[in-house]
Amino acid sequence: MRAPPAYQALQRELRDDIASGAYPDGVRLPTESELVARHGLSRQTVRRAFQDLVAEGLVYRVPGRGTYAREDGHRYLRQLGSIEDLMSLSDDTTMEVLSGLRRRVDVEAASRLQLDDDVVHTVVFRRLHGSDPGVPFVLTRVHLPRFVAAVVHSAPELTDGAVSTSTVIGLTEPHLSAAITEAAQSITVSNADDEVATALGCDRGHPMLRVDRLYTDASGTPVELATSLFLPEQYTYRVTLRRSS
Repeated sequence: MRAPPAYQALQRELRDDIASGAYPDGVRLPTESELVARHGLSRQTVRRAFQDLVAEGLVYRVPGRGTYAREDGHRYLRQLGSIEDLMSLSDDTTMEVLSGLRRRVDVEAASRLQLDDDVVHTVVFRRLHGSDPGVPFVLTRVHLPRFVAAVVHSAPELTDGAVSTSTVIGLTEPHLSAAITEAAQSITVSNADDEVATALGCDRGHPMLRVDRLYTDASGTPVELATSLFLPEQYTYRVTLRRSS
C-alpha cells in the first residue's frame, strides 16, 4: 500500500495527539519551525497539515502567536461528501468486531434491503480513533443480503474479536458484480441500549446520534444497510453543501 502524503501523516499525528489529551483546550501546538526541524519536512508541508486541522475545527490559529487546540479537539471528525469518503474511514480509525458475520432473522432490516424473506447476515463492530488503544466513538450494525454476505463470509476481518482498519463496503465491493454508487442516509437521535453502553463506555439510555445508511449498487440493488450509533461527545459530523450550477 502506498504511504500517505507527508502532510497527511503529520496531520494524523497531530490529530491523535489532540485526541489523547497531549494538547488540551487552549494549549499551543508546536510551531511550524519546530515541526519542520523535528520531522525534516518542508514548511509548506507543515502549513498544509495545519490548514486541514483548522478546516476540521480541531485547532485555531492566532496571528503572531501560534496554533491552539480547540475544546472539542478530542472528538473524531469526519467530513463526508462521497462513497469514497465513507470507505476512507479505514485511513484513521480501527474496527473491532464484537459479533462476527452471522445469519439472523431481522424483519426490519430485510424489508429495507428489499429481500424476499426475513434473513440477513449481520456483523456488529465498534470504531476507535486516536492512538493505541484508541477511543471508541461508534457502534455499527451492518446487515447484508445473502448474496453479498456469501462473498465475504470467510473474511478474517469480519470474525469475532477481529481488529483491523477495514470497512465493510471496502471488503465487499471488489467482489460485487456492480459498483456501489449511492448511500441514502438518515440522521436522527436514539438512546444507548445495553450493547451500545458496554461497547462505548456510556450509560444505558445515553443520547446518541443515529446514522442509517442504505447502500445500493449501479443496478439499484440494495447491498448493505448500516446503522451506526455515535457518542455525541466523541464525534463531529460535517457535510459541505455547495450551490448547484
